[in-house]
Amino acid sequence: MSHDVFDTSLFGARGQVGVVRGVGEIRARRPVLITANRETLLALPVDGIDSSRLTAFKNFCSPHRPKLILSTRRARWLGFQTSVPMALTVAAETSVERLLELVVDSEVDHTPDAEPAGVAAVAAIQLAKLAQSLPAVLAIQANRAGTAIFDPPLVKIEASAVQHCRKDMVRSLKVVGEAHIPLSTGTQTRFVAFRDALGENSVAIIVGDPDLMRPVRVRLHSACLTGDVFASRRCDCGDQLKLSLARLGETGGGIILYLAQEGRGLGLGNKLRTYQLQEAGLDTVDANTALGFDDDERDYGVAARMLEMLGIQRIVLLTNNPTKVDGLARSGIEITGRLPVEAPVNCDNARYLSAKAARAGHQLGHLMASLAEVSNSAVPRRAP
Repeated sequence: MSHDVFDTSLFGARGQVGVVRGVGEIRARRPVLITANRETLLALPVDGIDSSRLTAFKNFCSPHRPKLILSTRRARWLGFQTSVPMALTVAAETSVERLLELVVDSEVDHTPDAEPAGVAAVAAIQLAKLAQSLPAVLAIQANRAGTAIFDPPLVKIEASAVQHCRKDMVRSLKVVGEAHIPLSTGTQTRFVAFRDALGENSVAIIVGDPDLMRPVRVRLHSACLTGDVFASRRCDCGDQLKLSLARLGETGGGIILYLAQEGRGLGLGNKLRTYQLQEAGLDTVDANTALGFDDDERDYGVAARMLEMLGIQRIVLLTNNPTKVDGLARSGIEITGRLPVEAPVNCDNARYLSAKAARAGHQLGHLMASLAEVSNSAVPRRAP
């Protein structure tokens, strides 16, 4: 039997294999090759870069200069009028500090010359997002660099495969384990774990014994380490999770889809970066876009596929977020109703919730009354 043929039953689709390996390389901070038509780009992630790595990449590119590829959102934040990612000129004397200033700082005094990025560069930004890295790469055309000298060889990814990756990840979803889990509240649940080709794990938490012949109450809940585990007061995630579990337990059961989408899809590290920007004065929406991300990077195709694999087509959605309703509906899930999840408002999350309501359209009917109470409680009372 010949072993020279690419066996899709063993490896999966060729393009998907390239993307999965590419994401692994980006997470490991290694360069990759991205091809589009006749263009091949050598791309190095900026996330985690240090002086020695920057110097090595500059030396490798010499006598040519690498470009700094920034997402459309970040380029707009820096003042460029553009609808595509931009390629900024990297001067020979550019330091790591200057590079990171262009990538993450909320205020930048001067920006270098730039030009619209090509298809391969756009794919490089998408790949960085899939890896939950900063959406910024250093890049050079591979025909200007001797990429064949790398040992081990560079991973090569097709730009078209990156564009279709999210749908491929949805199709790759598999059940990897399940078990009955009694909770400390006395609620009986069954956890069903799912994994995609990137190795991301999401969990369906089946509360009680829901009747699948009727619309099932479902909560889509993005993983939040700070809120769910450590009860952070900066967000309402942990409170929403507790409220949803309690409501499902009290009303005959339902399902919580616990999705691997920390920080609205940015990942934990980038979420903490947005917190730093919020501490400097930005709100939660601007903090995301300042780093080069969309306000919400989540894809609800995975949630829809999990529901389908569980045999659920009709649901009542527990959410304040209309984007979740739209995302599931576009994926073929019938939503027969919506139930709000009104978590407590406090002085630490009031600004965050206000931004979600005013700028992201979250339906927080209880917010105004709660804000008045928080404001009154924050005002020191005079002694009688």
